[in-house]
Amino acid sequence: MFNDDLVFKALGDPSRRFLLDLLFQRDGQTLGELEAELAMTRFGVMKHLRVLEDAGLVVTRRSGREKLHFLNPVPIRLIHDRWIDKYRERQVSALTDLKTSLESKKCQSSKKKA
Repeated sequence: MFNDDLVFKALGDPSRRFLLDLLFQRDGQTLGELEAELAMTRFGVMKHLRVLEDAGLVVTRRSGREKLHFLNPVPIRLIHDRWIDKYRERQVSALTDLKTSLESKKCQSSKKKA
């Protein structure tokens, strides 16, 4: 089940966003690979990964002795669709209306001059 609050909490921390960026660049990294990119302890990275997993932003798969971490972009897309896209639609609509209005005034102005 998707939980907006968990996703927003997970995205609220710069270290977790950085981890997501690393997985976006190269999916399927181990804890050691991710830890090498952050200036924090292995335990700290594990805690951040757990928050990302709880939010559904990271999924893991075992490959032999390694645990690989993969980005799951679906929760971010759902946040986008619910919280960003619907508000942006009003802005786009308003800009379209403004463009139409300005173009119509420009055409009327051109006709008066002719």
